[in-house]
Amino acid sequence: MEIISENRSHGGRQLVVKHASNSTSTDMTFSIFLPPQVENWPCPVLWYLSGLTCTHANVTEKGEYRAACAEHGVIFVAPDTSPRGEGVPDDAEGTYDFGLGAGFYVDATEEPWAANYRMWSYVTDELPTLIAAEFPADMDRQSITGHSMGGHGALTVALNHPDRFRSVSAFAPIVAPSQVPWGQKALAGYLGDDRAAWRRHDTVALIDDGASVDEILVDVGKSDPFIEKELRPELLEESCKAAGIPLTLRRHAGYDHSYYFISTFMADHIAWHAERLKRG
Repeated sequence: MEIISENRSHGGRQLVVKHASNSTSTDMTFSIFLPPQVENWPCPVLWYLSGLTCTHANVTEKGEYRAACAEHGVIFVAPDTSPRGEGVPDDAEGTYDFGLGAGFYVDATEEPWAANYRMWSYVTDELPTLIAAEFPADMDRQSITGHSMGGHGALTVALNHPDRFRSVSAFAPIVAPSQVPWGQKALAGYLGDDRAAWRRHDTVALIDDGASVDEILVDVGKSDPFIEKELRPELLEESCKAAGIPLTLRRHAGYDHSYYFISTFMADHIAWHAERLKRG
């Protein structure tokens, strides 16, 4: 494990870390903010999964989360969105919604992706194990959030691991990838044409199949250009209502898909998670 950079912020430490990953067979980079409270006791962890084209750097530089994390004593971890490096395959057409920067938080089974694109194993197993071993983290208290493709990842990870996470939220998530172009392209490319294999990576399908969490918080912008074709928050609303899962879905006039939107409501999400992370 190599610390690439370290900066003091809000009394805590913002690190960018690189390590060799067994899951992806590449070096992986993540950022982690350690609030000042870690000097006295292990702190709970909030995972943040980023969206298409992003690395760890987008939320680290634009997310405006450190003040809230320092206030509430929450460690904030932001992994990359895909494997990277020499020899890692990319989309032949160079599109932004598949390949590098677009791992979709699945373990690929199709060639040539299967050797490296194992982001599910990375974010659910390998990276948590590393965080537990190397940082003063209270792994009995974890929550998860994310944006767009990362919102999809956060929701599906939480629904597949309901006993691990105290809470789950999302910013503009892709809630039904099996039903929208971004998701159909990614799931078919990484997992093949058997749609049954897609269901554990589809929030709406998981809920319809009986998966559940205690509650969900979602924020979307009414001016998000992807809301009608790719995000489809109304499908999550319908599934949660049918399943009896409490959903707080907030639609904000004038806000789009960008980090201007995310940073506006980031402190709300951190406070919401912090309240649940403090419960016994």
